[in-house]
Amino acid sequence: MTTTLAGGRAARRQTMRRIRPRRSPAVPLLLAVGAGAAAVLWLWWHHTSSLADDGDRILNAGRITGLLAGYLMALVVLQTARVPALERRVGSDRVARWHAMSGRYTLCLVVAHVFLTMWGYALRAGRSLGDVVRQTADSLGQLPDVGKAALGTGLFVLIGLTSAGAVRRRLPYDTWYHVHLLTYAAVFLTFWHQITTGNDFAVEPTARTSWCALYGSVTVLVLWYRILTPVRLNLRHRMRVEGVVEEAPGIVSVLIGGRKLHRVGAEAGQFFRWRFLAPGMRFSSHPYSLSAAPRPGMLRITVKAVGDHSARLRDLAPGTRVWAEGPYGALTAQRRSRGKVLLVAGGVGITPMRALFETLPGAAGDITLLYRAGTTRDLALWDELAAIAEERGARLMYAVNGPDGERPDISAQNLRRKVPDVDRHDVFLCGPPGFARSVYEALRDAGVPARRIHHESFER
Repeated sequence: MTTTLAGGRAARRQTMRRIRPRRSPAVPLLLAVGAGAAAVLWLWWHHTSSLADDGDRILNAGRITGLLAGYLMALVVLQTARVPALERRVGSDRVARWHAMSGRYTLCLVVAHVFLTMWGYALRAGRSLGDVVRQTADSLGQLPDVGKAALGTGLFVLIGLTSAGAVRRRLPYDTWYHVHLLTYAAVFLTFWHQITTGNDFAVEPTARTSWCALYGSVTVLVLWYRILTPVRLNLRHRMRVEGVVEEAPGIVSVLIGGRKLHRVGAEAGQFFRWRFLAPGMRFSSHPYSLSAAPRPGMLRITVKAVGDHSARLRDLAPGTRVWAEGPYGALTAQRRSRGKVLLVAGGVGITPMRALFETLPGAAGDITLLYRAGTTRDLALWDELAAIAEERGARLMYAVNGPDGERPDISAQNLRRKVPDVDRHDVFLCGPPGFARSVYEALRDAGVPARRIHHESFER
């Protein structure tokens, strides 16, 4: 059974009004981040009076690692604030990669700052490198707010350990997610000693004011977009589960009703973080893409059971309240730069592709969808896709394993045979990481420029 949703023409008109191709702000943002780092380096150098002996050099190395760590902490939190300019224009997956990279650098700088600073203090007190632990214990009792900073540093280490690939893959998503939320506590605890014990801020009121303004601005953005905006969204639209429908083996669609849902600001290709207020699911928030354009009274997600949370969706009762955050993601029509578009979906990656297949404006023959699945039984939403293709004059192709389990050939040569002018298409790609990588390489070999291959990964 499928959940056929009508209204494609209205959705395409809405999409056409939203198409405003824009350059990614990634380069200007990186330049701004670099300028901030340069300002931090200047602040350090401006207040560095002496590098005469080993103690001075090591202490000043501790100062600069501490300043850079503090600067990166603010950026790490900013990257989790879900600011629309980042989420919708840069892309959630790229922001997540920046966050992970920034977090690793921050942890390394924090550890280096603690070690170098305590070593420098030990040398000034006439102690040796082996007395760093003793010096650290003395500093905890003598310097203001250093105890709080020690707790924050411990939290950073815990977060870093649980974010390491080998550990993270073994942790349940909810455990990892809630441990990761301790980042806010770690930043809060480590902030105060920067102001009270940092020489750069003690002697430079302008620097102290600027530092507080940086952290204050990031705090406001987090409160606004992580708390107040979702509260407003959910109070306004009051979403509830309308029903759950099995689309294919292990794949279900959840129909979500509410008030004026076409005004949630979502576009085809985007996703929300969903929290279903049902027993055992209240404290879990997971990202799922819309599998159809928003209707006035209906949103729909289509999900494959790959974990505890997704497996429980089939048991949701009608009337269950829903808490949503979003919309997020940049896999939308705004990335389009050509008249012709190829959509490539692997498995449950069909969900955003189905919404784009319905809504992307185009003449007959302009839109092509290639759907990869294990068997024809796994082709979720196929009836809807076929109906959309017939209505729009779009091309719909599938690639499934052969009777003997042989995988289909999705190579550059085969892509050019199926879509002869593929190099003149924009390509939207969604699927499991391995599939996405292999298709990306095939597309590049087929002559598609990297700037016209649009892909977001939600791999945690």
